[in-house]
Order: sequence, then C-alpha cells, then structure tokens
Amino acid sequence: MTILGINAYHGDVSAVLLRDGELVTALEEERFRRVKHWAGFPRDAVRACVAAAGIEPRDIDHFAVSRNPRANLFHKAKFTLLHHPSPKLVADRARNQARVGSLAESMAETLGLEKSTVEKRLHFVEHHPAHLASTFFVSPFEEATVCAIDGFGDFVSTSLAIGRRNLLDVRERIYFPHSLGMLYLAITQYLGFPKYGDEFKVMGLAPYGSADFVAPMRRLLKLKPDGGFELNLEYFCHWSQNIAMTWNDGEPTLGPVFTPKVEELLGPARDPKQALEPRHEAIAASLQVVFEEAAFHVLNGAYRKTGIPQLCLAGGCAMNSVANGKVRANTPFRDVYIQPAAGDNGTALGAAYYVWHQVLGEPRDFQMRHGYWGTQASEEDVKDALRRRQAEILEKRCTVLPVSNRAELCGWTAERIAEGKIVGWYQGRMEWGARALGNRSILADPRRPDMREIINTKIKFREKFRPFAPSILEEALDDYFVGAVPDPFMIQVYPVRPEKRAVIPAITHVDGSGRLQTVSRTTNPLYWELIRAFETRTGVPVLLNTSFNENEPIVNRPEEALDCFLRTNMDVIVMGNVRVEKPANS
Repeated sequence: MTILGINAYHGDVSAVLLRDGELVTALEEERFRRVKHWAGFPRDAVRACVAAAGIEPRDIDHFAVSRNPRANLFHKAKFTLLHHPSPKLVADRARNQARVGSLAESMAETLGLEKSTVEKRLHFVEHHPAHLASTFFVSPFEEATVCAIDGFGDFVSTSLAIGRRNLLDVRERIYFPHSLGMLYLAITQYLGFPKYGDEFKVMGLAPYGSADFVAPMRRLLKLKPDGGFELNLEYFCHWSQNIAMTWNDGEPTLGPVFTPKVEELLGPARDPKQALEPRHEAIAASLQVVFEEAAFHVLNGAYRKTGIPQLCLAGGCAMNSVANGKVRANTPFRDVYIQPAAGDNGTALGAAYYVWHQVLGEPRDFQMRHGYWGTQASEEDVKDALRRRQAEILEKRCTVLPVSNRAELCGWTAERIAEGKIVGWYQGRMEWGARALGNRSILADPRRPDMREIINTKIKFREKFRPFAPSILEEALDDYFVGAVPDPFMIQVYPVRPEKRAVIPAITHVDGSGRLQTVSRTTNPLYWELIRAFETRTGVPVLLNTSFNENEPIVNRPEEALDCFLRTNMDVIVMGNVRVEKPANS
C-alpha cells in the first residue's frame, strides 16, 4: 500500500511517499524550485516522490494533506464574533482555505489522474495532528508525551497529545491568536529580519548580547498556571488587521505582525539596512530567554498532565535548537525525539503516517534514525554535469581526478581539509529537513579560528554572527560536549567542553556552545569514514559542516553543486567518486 503525504499552500511545502508503512522518499519543493521556503503546491516534489518509488500515479492508494479547512470551526466562529477582525483578513483566510479545498484538482493535474480518482482517496489531516504524528510515529518510543509548538495551522498554535503504540490521543490545544511562534516572529521582524524563516538568525545573534530587556519582554505574554499562555495582544496585530501574506507559488511573505507599542516598549525598530548595535543583540538575547521560559513552562505543564518522561517535539518552534538542548535540564523529560523536518515541511510526513496508523490502524515498525531521504544523483548525472561545464572548469585551471575506492576518497579529502581548504561534499541521498547532514555539505577544518569568517564572507556571503555546526563521530561525543546526547539531525545545541573550545574554535559559538551532529558508522558510513580520516591526520574527530549553498536552498542536482563551487571561493568539490580542485593560487 502506498501513501503520498503533502504540505501545500503554506510555507515549506513538501511531499513524502510511504510504502507499507516504510518511508521511501521525503522531499521539499524548494530544492527543485530553487527558492527558499517555497509556498504553493509541491508539484515537483510530488512527481519526484512517485518517480523515486518506481510506481505509476494510479498505484497511490491514499493521498494525505496536512490541512483541514473544516477543523476548529467553532473556535473560528467564536473568535470572529468576539474580536471582529478586518473583513479583508477574513477574506484572505477564506481564499487560502478554498485553495486547500481544491487540492484534488491540483494533485490530479500534477499526476495526470482523474480528479474523481484523487477525491476518493484524499484525506484532510488537521495541521497540528500532522505535526504530532510527524514526530511520534517515527520515534523510537512506544509511549510518549507529544507536543507541537508552532506559529499557526488550522487555527491552532500549540497542541499536546499522548502517543501510545499506533495511536495519538490529542488532549489540549491553544488556539489563535496566542502563539509562541508569533512572539518570536514579531521580534524577529522588529530586529530587521523581515524574510519568512529568519527566526534562526535571531537565535544565532542572541549569544552576542546581554539579556537586559527580559523584564519588558515578559510583558508581551502571560504564562498561565496550567502550562498555557496568552499573548498580550496590544503588542500584536496579526489577529486584528489584514497582514499582507502570500502562500502562492513562490517565496512566502508576511507583513509586520507587531504594533507600535513594541517600539514604545523596546525603542525604535531596526531597519534591515541598519548596522546591528548592542541594543539589538540584547533584545535578541532577551527574546531567547523569554521564549525558553515560555516553552519550558508549556513542556513542564505537559509532563504534569501525562507523567510520561519520553518527549516527542514538533512544530516550527522545535527548530529552536538552543532551547532543544536545554529541555532535559529544565523539564522532567529524560528522552527527547525531534525529527529533522520539525517545521511545516514535516507535516507532509505526519499526514502520511497519521493515515497509515490513526486512520488505517496499521502497526508501527518504522523509525527515522537518519535524515537521508531525498533524491540521489547517478555517476552518469555527475559526469554529465562535468561535461556541460568543462570549458569553465578548464578556464579556472581545475584538476579533475576520479577515485578508485572509498579509502582513497576519504583520505585525500581529509588531507585537503586539514590543509585549510574548503570542500564541497556531494554524496548519496539528499537530506530531509533544513540541515545539511554530510551529504550536501560544505566542510572545513574546525581548528582554524578564522574559518568561520572565511566561509561567511567568501563562500556563504551572509552575516558574520551566524555560527557553523560540528559534525562529530558519535563515539567521541562525550569527549567534546557537556551533557549532550547523540543527535544525528543537528537540532540540539550543547556546551563545548571548556578545554576543547580552543581545539575547535571555528564551530564554537561565542557562548561556548555548538549545534552538533553526531555521525554514526551505521547510518552514514562514508561521512563517518571521512571524519575518522581527518581524526587520523589531526587528532580531532570533528569537521565544520554547513549546508552546500550560497543564499539559496541546499543544492539538489550535480549541476547546482558544481555551479556553487565555480562561482564561490570554494577550493574543492567531491561529487561521488570524482574530485575537482582549483589551483592553489585561485
């Protein structure tokens, strides 16, 4: 039995395909369209999922979408009667829901099926149950507290469930307009980061500041005794005014969601072109403190209601890796699972597994232990890309060398990294989720104090304050990090041991932490062998790892990887078993 799950007409649209409960492929549309956070309908991801599975569209038994326009109608009506939002706001939301309602037509057109065929097999799964399903049903736990903390989806921002075996029992919801995701978004915009998904920049900026604005920041929300919370709505306008937003094909946009009262409270908002000042860093630090207080308040309340010490976490706020690394220290939860696409992209996964388990009643036998669920280029694809760019490769006097075996490939690459060269590493299946996990990565020597600035200014062309992640051999985790647990998805931040901070300065953030990725010999033997080869040469079982891109989505095809290599100051690219190296003086 095959199930196609999709997230559509939202940000980060995506598609996944299951066969008999096993995940076959998981893809984000942005990787095909080359626009970050692509909204609309995931046409190319859907087609690629079907092609990767080697099936015909007519063979799909169920279509699952992570939206349900009929969900929470009572709460929507109650809010409208009490708050009288602007007619345009109501109309815009109605238009988006209408597009969700026409999904059968979009799916049929994409796959060349009759609309009636899709309609008979289509399941609308409410947004938050899809979030909850996306983490629990692929976790290693038979029983867990399951929590989703988000912006909004189907009128809900936060939800709590108990997961047992193949069922989710949703216990509580927090409804629009109250949302911790909206809190973080509002201050992100206030700090001059206006693009959809910019919240991670504020998280990276926060350690540079002193949390001097915690007291006024706490006025933005109220924590309730039961683990709930409410926004102080006089500081937010998403609930009363028509906020310009687009979910059509292209990059999603959101207009400002904070009111002038935020500026009365914190001072003038930063213009995106204005240089960052200590005040902005302090506000970012204070936001992170207040967000963590609220998130742990929600999670502690959840534990009191369930008493289950295993936690499965999802939602956009579960991408706050700094908070994730502190969950075990600030709550009773002992084991935490977060899959790599915890945001809205992951709801495609959740919708599919919700249908498989919750609707069809099938037992669980799949666990997501790694993130390599995307497309894979063949050797011929790599050769074709090299042939098409041969003139430019020759013009730049690059050396192109094939490799005969894995040991040679890893040894040669590790040697180049140890020499201080920056390497594009393109191998195997593309990653699922926002992080490059060693298959579509740019790699460098973590021992060099200047390496972060070199990559930020000469390769990534991004803000200097943004950190890079360490990929570390799973066996060496305790030698380099304090209180950390294995995390193959690079979604938790932990302190680097004080005595190791001078050893790996390029991946140690200003506060002494690192967003680590543990690499297992079982789940990615090639990447594990590369790091081990680097350790053999340097004594350090860690590589600096950042996503293979330059202000664009992570590269998908070999052509995109080669183009990024040729237009930036990258020194080496390794694609499959082919090495391409620029001359030393380039």
